[in-house]
Amino acid sequence: MSVVPHALTPRNAALLLIPPLLWAGNAVIGRMIADLIPPLTLNFFRWVLAFVLLFPIAHQVLIRRSPLWPHWKHYGLLGLLGVGCYNSLQYLALQTSTPINVTLVASSAPVFMLAMGAFFFKQVVRKRQIFGAVLSIVGVLLVLCRGDWHSLANLHWVLGDVFVLIATVCWAWYSWLLSQTQEPAQVRENWAFFLMAQIVFGLAWSGAFTAAEWAGYTGLENVHIIWSWALVAALVYVAVGPAVLAYRCWGLGVQRVGPNIASFFANLTPLFAATLSALALGELPQLYHLAAFVMIIGGIVVSSRK
Repeated sequence: MSVVPHALTPRNAALLLIPPLLWAGNAVIGRMIADLIPPLTLNFFRWVLAFVLLFPIAHQVLIRRSPLWPHWKHYGLLGLLGVGCYNSLQYLALQTSTPINVTLVASSAPVFMLAMGAFFFKQVVRKRQIFGAVLSIVGVLLVLCRGDWHSLANLHWVLGDVFVLIATVCWAWYSWLLSQTQEPAQVRENWAFFLMAQIVFGLAWSGAFTAAEWAGYTGLENVHIIWSWALVAALVYVAVGPAVLAYRCWGLGVQRVGPNIASFFANLTPLFAATLSALALGELPQLYHLAAFVMIIGGIVVSSRK
């Protein structure tokens, strides 16, 4: 039996709950192993493992006659933004910021998508969308000032907050590029082919970033890897869970219920991150985290209403 379009059945809801839970776990794991492996190296290893996992079912996309290669510039940019920059900057942010802060600020991505669509893709912006954007931005500012509005006048940003803001802009640009794709359906509609096409170029970018990290160009001191079974388990998790499994579940969920409904599930990531942080790191969420979450989600709801 085919699934009724936009029907939020328990099975579809379960599909859409898995990705934000895995993405929240990615933020918590990145924080837990921050002292064991450099952030850019972590991102590179993550996608190397994802490449190995996908190769048996998606290696055809790499052959010379594959429809990937006529669109290599497009996939090169997708790989830079989605695989190279976004994840690397998130792991960098977790060096100095908490998983709760990182996921909360990242949940403002629809605001950046709205602005980018208006300035670069000739999208009409309505007053309701502007109000929603302002509400979400206030929520982000609440996180950045740690709940103390008076500190905005003398705000000293944590470097991780800056990194996650840049990452969110990269994700917004990446998302708009996804909507502008012109490649054949053979690649675009096959989730494994589509992800592998991005990973191929993303590995080149993240490999270059990792080389720069070990050469000392990122400013991180004492770049090293402390190998342990805990680190190996973490690498397997971030490759299998957030990189491959979450992507697959998200793709199926969006196909079945539509992107509008699915987008609300993505913003559950901060709640899951707060819960996992409390359990694994002892970093309890504060009242301003809840207020910021309400503002960010409220802004997105207002912006997306027809």
